[in-house]
Amino acid sequence: MENIPGIEAILKDPAGAVIGLDFDGTLSPIVPDPATAVIHPAAPAVLAELGAHVRAVAIVTGRPPATALELGPGLADVPGLVILGHYGFERWENGRISAPPPPAGVPRARAELPLLLDSLGVQGVTVEDKGRAVAVHTRRALDPEGALATLREPLARLAERHGLVVEPGRMVLELRPPGMDKGHALGLFLAEQDARSVLFAGDDLGDLAAFDAVRASGLPGVTVCSGSAEVTALAERADIVVDGPDGVLALLSELASAFSR
Repeated sequence: MENIPGIEAILKDPAGAVIGLDFDGTLSPIVPDPATAVIHPAAPAVLAELGAHVRAVAIVTGRPPATALELGPGLADVPGLVILGHYGFERWENGRISAPPPPAGVPRARAELPLLLDSLGVQGVTVEDKGRAVAVHTRRALDPEGALATLREPLARLAERHGLVVEPGRMVLELRPPGMDKGHALGLFLAEQDARSVLFAGDDLGDLAAFDAVRASGLPGVTVCSGSAEVTALAERADIVVDGPDGVLALLSELASAFSR
């Protein structure tokens, strides 16, 4: 690990480092029903130990911050933690959530979804209301990949009608407002924090923008892929590939231990 320039920079100057982390698939194992997801049991303690040494720890997620806190017992007690939710549209810090008004297109698209799904004859899909976004999950369908293919174009048309964009993910298509992604959110946060180095870990296609932000920042940086058989694009672009959330927490724990030494 020490032979990677970004890791070396973080180890030499932890007070200048920003640790950015996705939530689902990175800090929390992927499960068939997103509502039943739960953070890795080691995560709060490891993040708290990291937070004592680094400039900032930020969770950058498509989830609303309140949901990430609900699914991550103990996160609210991590010193200095910032949650950039809804791809950066919402921010939780010091017990408070700040956000602009929700876009009108999301509830309109959500209202049309049941009729659209019924007309397509897609069985076993679930709709997740995220407030500022709406996600259609196919993981519980009899043919998840087939359902995803059937939905892709109709959902793209629905999103366009209501001024939204479609964010693809692991057996999910999410309709959300344009103008923000994980890369933009991370880049703004790095500038705000005057970061001197950065690590970002993610597992899904939406995390590629954050990988790009690490490169574009010009800072010593390292990208970490929480590996899975479902998504390979991140592994091809990552500096380090680990085995799912277990591997992510092992890597973070190793960093925290090195700081303590």
